[in-house]
Amino acid sequence: MNETPASTVQTPIARARSNRHWAYALLALVVLLFGGGALAAWLWGGTTPGGQLGYPLADKQSFEQVERGRYLTLLADCAACHTAPGGQPYAGGLAIETPFGKLVAPNITPDRDTGIGAWTDDEFIAAMHEGRGRGGIRLFPAMPYPAYTKMTRDDVLAIRAYLATVNPVHNAVVANQLPFPLNIRTNLLVWNFLNFTPERFVPNPQKSAEWNRGAYIVEGAAHCGTCHTPKTLLGGDKTSTPLAGASLQGWFAPNITADPRKGIGNWSRDDLVAYLKTGSNDWTLASGPMADAVFHSTSKFTDADIAAIASYLKDNGSGEAAAAPAAISADDKAMRAGLAIYKDSCAACHKESGLGEANMFPRLAGSALAQSDDPTTLIRVVLQGSRAVSTAAKPTAPAMPAFDWRLDDAQAAALLTYIRNSWGNRAAPVSAGTVASGRSALARSP
Repeated sequence: MNETPASTVQTPIARARSNRHWAYALLALVVLLFGGGALAAWLWGGTTPGGQLGYPLADKQSFEQVERGRYLTLLADCAACHTAPGGQPYAGGLAIETPFGKLVAPNITPDRDTGIGAWTDDEFIAAMHEGRGRGGIRLFPAMPYPAYTKMTRDDVLAIRAYLATVNPVHNAVVANQLPFPLNIRTNLLVWNFLNFTPERFVPNPQKSAEWNRGAYIVEGAAHCGTCHTPKTLLGGDKTSTPLAGASLQGWFAPNITADPRKGIGNWSRDDLVAYLKTGSNDWTLASGPMADAVFHSTSKFTDADIAAIASYLKDNGSGEAAAAPAAISADDKAMRAGLAIYKDSCAACHKESGLGEANMFPRLAGSALAQSDDPTTLIRVVLQGSRAVSTAAKPTAPAMPAFDWRLDDAQAAALLTYIRNSWGNRAAPVSAGTVASGRSALARSP
């Protein structure tokens, strides 16, 4: 879940930009359906149900419900989006870069004017279960209601009860900053029709209670698929390949299926538990967006819930390895160049064997991320460096230095090709053009 992936000729970052142009074209077509969308809004849009106005007073709520809601906000990782760096908890303001433009996370404190303090229970439920805000306004799916819809009503109301107790902050946020025509919320009627089914989680009677708890967390509250499931050009989940990895804000959220080559099939349950609880294991370290998820969320889960997640992920899907490309010969020119660079720049930490150092330097031999189809994270880490998460259990937070100043595009490509095809690894080579596109994307990123 932390190292780095692999690709073919076109960089995923370049492909993402290309996909963005396609997405604009497709969504422009959707806008042509605006009339149909408007009709649908008139027929089915409606408004959210009414009810008693505003939050109940915090001192009138059950302590048990508030405490359960506090824990559920950790499972749902609400703070990750709704708390801006240096900002007040849950007051919004964090910019979220999507393939379609920028959205800004709203204020969800109990402030009645700029937060959700004046919302009714049913309005809050509608936001979480149906993607409808106050007055029936359609929410963009950067708010992961396609996952939250699986949460029980009681759990959603517990989150609301907890949010009623946080400090109300007056912070007006303009959430919709997408360009025209993508900012037209009526388009979401079409998007929801194609990509969203409001439904609660249904336990699998053939599985254990622990497995079902893990499924509820992964598919619902923790919304793992929001990052780890491949997306269509319209940004919907490719439901045929859940949790198989996806590009995300200049990173690649890796495959977390039971695939032993590209996923976590070779990880033990203990490996998964250690990663989610501490941010590291014998295979890898959490960095990038996953470092934030571990720091703010998974490291604070109960041991029982982490065990349930591990149970679900280890017993979800076929567990068959994806077909591997032919290994690149060690005599290949790029492989020879990559070997020399690796010995000079990488072997001191990652070892000539590629086995790394457990809990300090990620293992590259047998690494699923090193062998995946998308090398975005690999390119980013080599060029820009990275720092692992610091947790209470593992506070060291090892770092990797940047090599953008030292390696040109061809050298970085040779190095990555070598890593992806040594020690039994097999993956497509990385081209200099792919690295150049990644370097350019990083230069433009904030």
